[in-house]
Amino acid sequence: MRIHRLVGTVVGTTLLLTATAPVAQADARPATKASESPLSRGTLDPVALGAGLRAAHDAGMYGVYSSVRDGAEWWTGAAGVADVDTWRPVRPGMLHRVGSISKTFTAVALLQQVEQGHVRLDAPIGDYLPDLVPGERGREITVRMLLNHTSGIGDYVIGAFPSLAHGSAASLDEERLRSIRPGELVRLGLAAPATGEPGEKWSYSNTNYVIAGLLLEKVTGQDAEAYITHHVIARAGLHHTSFPRSPYIQGPHPRMYESFYGLIDPPRDYSDYDMSWAYTAGAIVSTTDDLNRFYRTLLGGKLIGPAALTEMQRTVPADGRIYGLGIYAIDIPGCGRFWGHDGAVFGAGTIALSSPDGRRQVAMGWNLMKYQRLTADGSGVEPNPIDDALNQYIVRALCPAGTTFPAPGSHSVTGPARTVLPGVDLAPTASAGTLR
Repeated sequence: MRIHRLVGTVVGTTLLLTATAPVAQADARPATKASESPLSRGTLDPVALGAGLRAAHDAGMYGVYSSVRDGAEWWTGAAGVADVDTWRPVRPGMLHRVGSISKTFTAVALLQQVEQGHVRLDAPIGDYLPDLVPGERGREITVRMLLNHTSGIGDYVIGAFPSLAHGSAASLDEERLRSIRPGELVRLGLAAPATGEPGEKWSYSNTNYVIAGLLLEKVTGQDAEAYITHHVIARAGLHHTSFPRSPYIQGPHPRMYESFYGLIDPPRDYSDYDMSWAYTAGAIVSTTDDLNRFYRTLLGGKLIGPAALTEMQRTVPADGRIYGLGIYAIDIPGCGRFWGHDGAVFGAGTIALSSPDGRRQVAMGWNLMKYQRLTADGSGVEPNPIDDALNQYIVRALCPAGTTFPAPGSHSVTGPARTVLPGVDLAPTASAGTLR
């Protein structure tokens, strides 16, 4: 549910252009055309943006779709296929599992409770959930440490999908339609090896955000997903964003294919999946347009106030970037700082970014995950042209003409959730930029 190395922030509202045009149809063969909305004027270059998406598809990505904004201008585009069996084309605006971008929603909900005086960021989690996180951990781990991933609590993913520890993807199929309760996820995470002492260092763990969801339930008396739906999603005006009510996405969406570094060959469709395993750490379904609107609304101060937003953007070092409370920042040389998050689930990757002033935004999704191959010693992943194409597209979308693209193979743009699985490093995070 996480990705590797880039993010963005959005501030303020912008005026949508209303221009539309016919969408190009994809050929019924592997070479597909891009579908895009036009721009009549301004600084965005629709030709270059469309070419960037096509480059990702040409490099081997099945389907990729994106929304880009620059002030009052917007552009949406897509390239490739939503279904490799039928060659149904991918379209802008399709629904998509956004993985760890859900963490920003959860952090916003808890910061609303901080504003109301119901939660203290630097209070021990044991003050609120003594039975869930008992003993010394409950006394030493604070709410802030959960939200910025410095709690030292391990990830539950290997416990929930045990075959992954043995180089097998069997658990992905065995657990496809199984429901798991959040308390069980926490139990698995607490039983996993600790990643450090509380507050010692940053280490990404989905367990942190499952605990955060249960804390939200404790202090609000509401189901966490219902609270986030009413107080974050609806308040931001997101009409195509929700927690799934079943394993099946309701509405137009691409199939979502998992390769797991070649263990699954050909890649398998995991678009139908019970997402209780991700809960408030990564279950949300959304669109690229909605994600841009969400970050724009958040960073414009319309979901939490200035003091809470300042706390959200207080960061700790995190594998080549800096991580706040459910949001992170990255600097692109010659272009500036961007805030946001990324996410990955089985078969689906997403990233949403924006400039601090909210003028420039990009959100992008794709439907083939862990397409890279591991190095011979298993310590990393081989360079893949898809990574280069995705990185270059992000720079093209966010930065002025003339900005230097990342060097091929550098993986220098994509963000913290794009590796093996949510928070599970079967490959290095800082150097490889692969998909979690």
